[in-house]
Amino acid sequence: MAKLGRVIIEALIYHYGRDEVLRRLSHPFWFQSFGAVMGMDWHSSGITTSVLGALKRGLAPIEHELGLYVCGGRGRHSRQTPMELARVGERTGLDGDALARSSRLVAKVDSAAIQDGYDLYLHGFVVSAEGRWCVVQQGMNETRREARRYHWLSENLTSFLDSPHSAIEGLPHGQVLNLADARAASSRAAGIELLAQGPDRVINVLKRYRDPGNTTLDLFADPAEPPHLHMPGHHDVRATDVELRRLHGTLAAAAERAPTDFADVLLTPGVGGRTVASLAFVAEVIHGAPSRFSDPARFSLAHGGKDGHPFPVPLKVYDETLRVLKSAVSQAKLGNDETLAALRRLDGQARVLEQSASGPSFEQLVELERSRSADWDGRTV
Repeated sequence: MAKLGRVIIEALIYHYGRDEVLRRLSHPFWFQSFGAVMGMDWHSSGITTSVLGALKRGLAPIEHELGLYVCGGRGRHSRQTPMELARVGERTGLDGDALARSSRLVAKVDSAAIQDGYDLYLHGFVVSAEGRWCVVQQGMNETRREARRYHWLSENLTSFLDSPHSAIEGLPHGQVLNLADARAASSRAAGIELLAQGPDRVINVLKRYRDPGNTTLDLFADPAEPPHLHMPGHHDVRATDVELRRLHGTLAAAAERAPTDFADVLLTPGVGGRTVASLAFVAEVIHGAPSRFSDPARFSLAHGGKDGHPFPVPLKVYDETLRVLKSAVSQAKLGNDETLAALRRLDGQARVLEQSASGPSFEQLVELERSRSADWDGRTV
């Protein structure tokens, strides 16, 4: 995952720049699809930890070259984020103290200003050489054993307390106190006023807590908010989790473009149509618009899942996908972007073909993958 994540980010920076990487990571649908195409359990809360951990390990050796730094992590690693950002500042000339303050503020907002029953345990801070950043952090409700993910993006961020999130993903349960909502400005002002008036005034207000006029803001109430990423409770990938039309388009594009665009690739021993199919999913993760990621389960068809759903990770296919993509990025850095351009055309062709392509059912596709699992060194963890 660290190796594949690294080369996908390299390709993204090559095509679209560092800012686009930050935008993608702050988009929950893309983030989920990114983890799925790397072979992580497609719906697990662990996808957040795994993706951020893989990027931190994978990008560390080339972070200065890429101008992209991944800080923080889970548990004690999250608490080291300010110190890591200070080190980034020392090496790059960025204001490390300001970045550390942003990190602390983001964590405080999601742990104190938003009271939703989820305790933060993971904080990932990704910063570019230009000083722009995104944050992905996650909280856990131990009673429900459910996770909630919080996404932030510094681009167009005007205030840490004016509906600052790019997304908050998690099932709504009960009422949520969200003092970071733009509509809560008067509540925040009243709180500051109460503090200034001393403890007696606060006690009197608390005694009137059950005043019928007292309401809390629902974090999920605004109909203008974008769609929420709903992850079902089942571990297996089902046909209802995948948009089959798009899946057929991806597979059809791989079958039609491979002989022309990937002739040299296909002549390499061990590389065949199955590898090109995986590359088609990777190409969409690199080039797809946000609307393309409403069904992240579809990307688990690229390399399966380490939990065995929808099928064990085919290590031989995974390694070949990684090798081809790594070679394409290396060639592009030397001025030859033919293979990377072919991947881009592969993604475009998939969108055209999904309007008319047909193929086997989802169940048949999964059964075919499982029947070949031993040949492709299928593994689970």
